[in-house]
Amino acid sequence: MRRSASLLIPLTLILIYYGSLLASVSFLVTRYPGLAEYLPIGGIDDLPGASIDSFEPVYTSVERNLLTGMAPIRLMIASIGAMLLAIPISWTYFITSRARRIDQSFLQTIMVLPLLVTGIAMIVLNSIALAFSLAGVVAAVRFRFSLAQPSDAMYIFVAIGIGLGSGIGALGIAYVISLTFVMVTLVIWKLEYGKTLAGPFLTMLTRRDGGEDDY
Repeated sequence: MRRSASLLIPLTLILIYYGSLLASVSFLVTRYPGLAEYLPIGGIDDLPGASIDSFEPVYTSVERNLLTGMAPIRLMIASIGAMLLAIPISWTYFITSRARRIDQSFLQTIMVLPLLVTGIAMIVLNSIALAFSLAGVVAAVRFRFSLAQPSDAMYIFVAIGIGLGSGIGALGIAYVISLTFVMVTLVIWKLEYGKTLAGPFLTMLTRRDGGEDDY
């Protein structure tokens, strides 16, 4: 396992990146108020209002917008946002990867998967039939590949989460998911949490000596 190095420089750059994204969106909305109608932001607020007792399609304001002529523009903006939020995820993979050589195909998957999920989420909307069809496709594709490290599954899940957030018009939620994942992953990696049982607290917690062999 590669030894954890100083996080000051990479963490600063990552925070600057997230801050720049937020500042850019705020500037564009302030400078061009009409752009707010096309931005996939705030969509999560309408989801609790949907009926949970019926299998019939219940379209929220977000979904009604997606069914209009604005759908391609919102999809394009959401896809760009998902890709931008996936970039720090790839940086985190670079920093914390245990492998000597980076798996390029896996890294490309992390970058492209949010875009695909964004489009699929917009297609599915509230359709139960489309949702089950998507589940069947994902189950079939699942057996086509395997992950080298168990921790790699986290990157797949966060890529899907970013894509879903962007696809339902909740790009702000996707932003929080991306930022939180990066911060937590880097902190845990830096602290080397779980590497050893050394220390009085862990010894007390596990009731085992840090140098005790497995049994």
